[in-house]
Amino acid sequence: MKNKKLIILIVSILLVICIAVVAVVMITKKDDSYRIIKVYEFDGDGLVSRESLGDIEPYNNMVLESGDNIKLNTGLMTLKLDDDKYVYVEENTEFSLEATGTSADSKTTINLKSGAITNEIQNKLSGESSYEINTPNSTMAVRGTTYYVQVFEDENGTNYTRVSVFEGKVTTKLVYADGTVEEKEVGVDAGKEVIIYEDATTTDYLGDVSDIDYSTLPDDVLLKVGEVLNMDENMSDEEIVRTFKGPFTVTFTYNGNVFGTQTVKKGECAQIPSLMPAPSGSWNYDFSKPIVEDTEIKWE
Repeated sequence: MKNKKLIILIVSILLVICIAVVAVVMITKKDDSYRIIKVYEFDGDGLVSRESLGDIEPYNNMVLESGDNIKLNTGLMTLKLDDDKYVYVEENTEFSLEATGTSADSKTTINLKSGAITNEIQNKLSGESSYEINTPNSTMAVRGTTYYVQVFEDENGTNYTRVSVFEGKVTTKLVYADGTVEEKEVGVDAGKEVIIYEDATTTDYLGDVSDIDYSTLPDDVLLKVGEVLNMDENMSDEEIVRTFKGPFTVTFTYNGNVFGTQTVKKGECAQIPSLMPAPSGSWNYDFSKPIVEDTEIKWE
C-alpha cells in the first residue's frame, strides 16, 4: 500500500514537472514569435482593408495583420512594428503590409502604391531579418536606417519613385513593367537621394545619385529628419523647417553694427549691396557662393 502511494506521488511530481517544462517552452516560443504591428498614432480620414473583415476605420493602438492594406486620405498616421520600427505616413498614401517571422528573423515588406512614407529603423536588423519596400518600378532593402520613399505620377503618365536617405544606407533595384527585377544594385548613402522613372518604354534612374534637395520635401518629413539629426529641441517646428528650406537672412555688418539685410532663397546667391559703408575696404565673402544658412558678411 505504501509502495503504491509512493508511486502515485512520484508520478504526480513528474507530471507537474512536465507541465511546467511545457509551459516554459510555450511561453518562450510565444515571446520569440510574437510581433507587435499596430497603428501607433492616427488622427484623420483613413481605412484599413482586411480580407477576412473588409474595411475598418483605423484607431490608436489598432493591431494590424500581415496582408492588411492601409490608406490615409487626410491627417496623420504612424505605424509601429515591433519596438524599434516606425512608418510615418503622408496624406494621400496607400500601401499593403506584409510582416512575418519572429523577433529574431522578422520579414517586413511594404508595397507602396501611392503617396509617401518615412521609415525609421532604430536598431540594425539581425542577419536573418529583412525590411523591404516595393514600388511600381523599384524595390529597396535596408539593414537599419531612416529614409523617405515617395511614389508619384506626372501629367504624361510617367511613374516616379523618389528615395531620400537621411541615415544609414539603402540599396535599390529597378523593377521593369513585366515584373523582372534588375540584378544590379544602386546604393544610396545618407544625405543622398535617387529618382527612378517608368514611362511607356523603359524603367531607369533619372540621373545619378545626388544630394538631397530638402526644399522639395514635405514639412512633416523634415520634422522627422530634425529628430534623426538631434536638432535643438527648443527650436519650433517652423524653425526646423526653415533650417532645411530657407529662406535665409544675410546680414551685412560694419564695425559690429548692422549695415543692411537681404532675404535669400536656399541655393541662391546674395547680392553685393549697392552702397558701401566706408570709402575703403570690402565685404569678406565670395558672392558666387550659394546661401544655405543664415549668414553674416562683414565689411573689412
